Amino acid sequence: MRKKLPETFYNATSMTGMTIALVALVMIVFLFVLTAFSGSSNPYMGLITFIGLPAILLFGLLVAIIGVRRAAKRARQGDSGNKLPVVDLNNNRTRYAFTTILIGGFMLMAMSGFGTYQAYQYTESVDFCGKVCHNVMKPEYTAYQNSPHARVPCVQCHIGNGADWWVKSKVSGSYQVYSVLFKKYHRPIETPIHNLRPAKETCEQCHWPKQFYAQKLEDRQYYLSDDVNTPFQLSMLMKIGGSIQGKSAGIHAHMYLDNTVEYTSIDRQRQLIPYVKMTDKNGVVTEYRSTDIKATDQDLRNGEHRVVDCIDCHNRPSHQYNHPESSVNLAMSQGLIDPHIPEIKAQGVTELEKPFKTEDEARASIKADIEKFYKTAHPAQAASMATQIQAAISQLQLVYSTNFFPEMNVSWKEYPNNLDHLHSLGCFRCHDDKHVSADGKVISKDCQTCHTILSIQPPNGKRQTNIDGLPFQHPVDIGDEWKTTPCRDCHSQQKEQ
Repeated sequence: MRKKLPETFYNATSMTGMTIALVALVMIVFLFVLTAFSGSSNPYMGLITFIGLPAILLFGLLVAIIGVRRAAKRARQGDSGNKLPVVDLNNNRTRYAFTTILIGGFMLMAMSGFGTYQAYQYTESVDFCGKVCHNVMKPEYTAYQNSPHARVPCVQCHIGNGADWWVKSKVSGSYQVYSVLFKKYHRPIETPIHNLRPAKETCEQCHWPKQFYAQKLEDRQYYLSDDVNTPFQLSMLMKIGGSIQGKSAGIHAHMYLDNTVEYTSIDRQRQLIPYVKMTDKNGVVTEYRSTDIKATDQDLRNGEHRVVDCIDCHNRPSHQYNHPESSVNLAMSQGLIDPHIPEIKAQGVTELEKPFKTEDEARASIKADIEKFYKTAHPAQAASMATQIQAAISQLQLVYSTNFFPEMNVSWKEYPNNLDHLHSLGCFRCHDDKHVSADGKVISKDCQTCHTILSIQPPNGKRQTNIDGLPFQHPVDIGDEWKTTPCRDCHSQQKEQ
């Protein structure tokens, strides 16, 4: 057969390289078409199609080029005149080779541009972030899917717009790849992320603090851990605040509107805050030191210094691991767990808090223990409410699978939520009556600072309503202890930070 290309193209190395490149190209086209028409999403398909196979294709082309150069070098041995190949377009084979390389190069550039864009799009996708490193990211991805930001792509919060943070994220991602491959990652993944892009450049592209000026009605339904799951209800107005006619008010007055609030924390999770500094719009500075947290000046210098922004309170905006008490209360209030099942609140919380090694073990144990409990303690209800009990078991298993991940040591305990103060310190990190300025000013923990209780129905009591606000009534009589002891000390067996 007549050869259309110069002799240097016909060697084993070049043929092997071209074969590798051709097979990779065919596979890329096939998988791209398959993905486009399948209608399903597979994270590993994208990894192979847009990153793995293109790398193999380029490797094949490189091998082919090396083969050509080696053949050309051997052909020139003994000829000291020409060190570079001669391109004679009057020669048919040279002209054919030149045309083939020109057209092939153009096509390769076009395909590389398209492939690079597709690879970029893929590495920015939710599938890539959440599914590729499945075991490591399963907790984060599962929580994200059940969060208020489930339709916001991961990169919008973790990277945002612009090339500078994109480059930083890819550099950081390189270490993460190493960590996953060599199992160097933490269990659980450490938070907060200390090199996260500032909230002003991410959160505030949608949530604009100067326009937060409404109050938000919150209806809370609780159930006591007694035999009959006694209900306890309250409704309150959250003083969200913001900028109202140029004046800051409410909770979002923290957000560098009229005031700039700064703090120093001395632990990784920003739970221990011995120092707070507030600068008002006139430049007057007030510094508060905690009388409860003992920290030296050296501790403060070595601590983390921050200007308060969204993430300091909304620290779990998309990856929430809820306390069993909150999860069971919610399920009962929505009718997913029948409140008429005796002791279901107490039993549900107890089961969810047991230590398990795997999710499968947890699901089996929850089912077996709940069934055994009702057959033993409430045999009549075990028979008459069998359907409701099985529905409760299914819901408890779902709660576990979306909030507990024993393989990664993940639960609510490892990730305190700063948005309230029931199961974590939250607001009480600063608002504790123990942060005092030199002139005696105190950061108050008065309930009315952030919310007004409009209505409350204590257990087995009459509902009370007052638009001017009601004092909080603890559902269980503990005297005035609730006024001095942080809620989390009783409601959570929070591990030491």
